[in-house]
Amino acid sequence: MKKREQEKKDNVIFFPDLDKRLLQKGLDAIQEKRFKEAISYLEEAKERNPFHNDINIGLILSYYELGLLDQAKHLAKEMLKAGQGDYIYVLDLYIMILVQLHEYEEIVTTIEVLLEDHQIPANKIEHFSRMLTFSRRMADSSPMTEKDDFREEPIGVKGDLMGIEDPQEQMLLIAKMSSQNIRASIEEVTQFLQDDGKNPFLKTMLINILREQEYEKEVVIHKFNRSLTVKPTDLEDMKEQEQYKKIISILIDYVESNDPVLFENIKMLLERQFFLLYPLVLEDDNMQTWAASYHAVVNEYFGQEDSREILDLYEVNEDNFNQAKSFIYQLEQISYPNI
Repeated sequence: MKKREQEKKDNVIFFPDLDKRLLQKGLDAIQEKRFKEAISYLEEAKERNPFHNDINIGLILSYYELGLLDQAKHLAKEMLKAGQGDYIYVLDLYIMILVQLHEYEEIVTTIEVLLEDHQIPANKIEHFSRMLTFSRRMADSSPMTEKDDFREEPIGVKGDLMGIEDPQEQMLLIAKMSSQNIRASIEEVTQFLQDDGKNPFLKTMLINILREQEYEKEVVIHKFNRSLTVKPTDLEDMKEQEQYKKIISILIDYVESNDPVLFENIKMLLERQFFLLYPLVLEDDNMQTWAASYHAVVNEYFGQEDSREILDLYEVNEDNFNQAKSFIYQLEQISYPNI
């Protein structure tokens, strides 16, 4: 009787290899997409065997699938610090989670350190270099975040939009205009919108301010060797544009259910480029081709360069597909002002 009592703790009887049996139940639950149940089994298994690689990987995947991204991130980071499991596999999981959290600066820092310390195998350098390039662009493309406060005039920013050459100062001045009546600066705003040498990202910011402040007069916009005359009050929100909604709809059908992380990255690239174009739209109106092309470009950022499978999946013309990809890459060459 005493021996049995010694085997008890908190009213639980410990059986030999219980952690292995809990692990198997957890993996079976993952296979059947019963992720809450999987977490219940795996967390209990982890209490008995905290450093078991398969238990921790199963937990990371289950947390991720249920949207418990902070828990998944914490556990993946702990595994990396402790050197547990296949380092590159765990690193890929960690980056996948950071992408979902939109923590691109953390991805950049992580990959840069690993490259500098030569901790990435030669056959994976290209893959992580592409991920680094993609993350740098995404980190730099955020127009404004909640922590940014432009209500006070930034030091060193002059009030002459056309006279400022530094893109960052231009952005700060434009952001300041959003809290003032932009009509007081309409002459230089219209000059900026018509200047082919000005950054299209900043032009979109100005157009959005004019639209938000219900500016009713026509303005002329020059972007990407095209000219457009619009009334800001007549413009719809970027995400309400028919082309944008159609491409997203196609990507939902082809990508989202199979790979939600990939879908999220394609969607962010699409938003980024439609912001650059706004209020212009894509010249070629074949949205199936554009959806396939955005899918292929993001695949290439992740080191997957075989476009044939995507061509077959979307059933689009190869020449049109390659032209669309070329345009997407041209847009990606445009520099974004750093905030």
